[in-house]
Amino acid sequence: MASQSPKRTIHFELSERKLLLRIFDLLSVVLGVFLVSTFFHLEYIEVTSENWYWIIVLLLYLTFFCNIFECYDLVRSSKYDQVAPNVILACSVTVLFYLLTPKITPVLPESRIQILYFYLAITLPILIWRWAYIFFITSPKYHKNVLLIGTSNEVRGMNKAIEETTSSIQVVGYINTGLKQDASLETIQEFNEYDLQSIIKKNGISEIIVASNESDDIAKSIFDDLIFLLESGFSIREFTQVYEEITNRIPVQHIGKDFYRYFPFSRSNQNKLYLFYQRFMDILLSIFGLLLGLVLLPFVVIGNLLGNRGPLFYSQKRVGKNNELFAIFKLRSMVVNAEKDGVKWAQKNDPRITKFGKFLRSTRLDEFPQLFNVLKGDMSIIGPRPERPEFVKTLTEKLPFYQTRHVIKPGLTGWAQVNSDYGSSEEDSLHKLQYDLYYIKHRSFILDLRIIIKTLSTILFFKGR
Repeated sequence: MASQSPKRTIHFELSERKLLLRIFDLLSVVLGVFLVSTFFHLEYIEVTSENWYWIIVLLLYLTFFCNIFECYDLVRSSKYDQVAPNVILACSVTVLFYLLTPKITPVLPESRIQILYFYLAITLPILIWRWAYIFFITSPKYHKNVLLIGTSNEVRGMNKAIEETTSSIQVVGYINTGLKQDASLETIQEFNEYDLQSIIKKNGISEIIVASNESDDIAKSIFDDLIFLLESGFSIREFTQVYEEITNRIPVQHIGKDFYRYFPFSRSNQNKLYLFYQRFMDILLSIFGLLLGLVLLPFVVIGNLLGNRGPLFYSQKRVGKNNELFAIFKLRSMVVNAEKDGVKWAQKNDPRITKFGKFLRSTRLDEFPQLFNVLKGDMSIIGPRPERPEFVKTLTEKLPFYQTRHVIKPGLTGWAQVNSDYGSSEEDSLHKLQYDLYYIKHRSFILDLRIIIKTLSTILFFKGR
């Protein structure tokens, strides 16, 4: 066995890419404002030691609205056609809010041309940096080359998950630890020799990903090489770790008998300070939302009379925390007696949804009566979507760990709701369950804030369904 550690290639982790985007967005704006104020005498926001707080406010606005308009989504940030619209929209709203808050920002300039200079000083530097990011950082040269180790079925599942969620990881090949008669994968190279160090050196591999379920079947020669590489500081990770990192989901279908290893649930679930904060925010936001809903209610009533024709509200039984049933309230978006033929999933382009109902769903207005449930304590603002008992019974029998989502209150919005479409099948329910378990595992102030921001983005872009 060679004693020399394999040579590493240059690559950027997902977290590093997100950090790069955030840091250089801010640096680009500071540089742009400084250059414009210097060469074009931009008096509206000069970069000086006396008005540094104006720059801080600007950067805070920009960070907030870049999150709202998904400027830090790595998939969108790697495509030229999606970068410009998102950046321009985020910068436009940032400038608008900056101009409309003169108490904490400079007084509006007498010369309106300075507003245009100010807008260009923010937008152009970010666009130039983002195009440079796509050209350099997202190029194949900086992809992470990985080697997969597992059976053919495991490797197929790992490769599919990687292809569907990220373009920054390149699967170079795999080593099959299963039976020799296992079907090979046409799209991925199979390495038959078991000299891991040689494979790594020849193919510029940066990381090895090992399957979870049947890791005990790995040949001793491969296992010894893995130990040596690990002791040399080489990156070796289990697939469930990688899957959770790149998808922000828990891969329940890849978890075996040692399931307890994958569910070290967040301490926030038992933290009294966090639970007090959550309940306080639930009450505050639900009261504010109900008051706002009352303002919009006359328009909703008119829309219902014209486009729905029937009762405005309806209620259903849903499963809450600890499997307790409660009645949920919603604005009706389907035709009357939509389930006269029995309970069924809501489908994409469901013919039972009325024209006005589509509007209610796309804007999430149909959800606002659930704020009564939040105020009562049946639900929280953030949590897994409350499901109907008929579906829960079926899904519990077919999906592992489905009941785990009931250890916390269901939510009006949540990690699954903002990251996936409305569930319309058992496969969709598995997808959403993975997100729900991720939230329960990582529940925190920061994750809640991310969900609120993504919810605002969903509403602004009419992504509800």
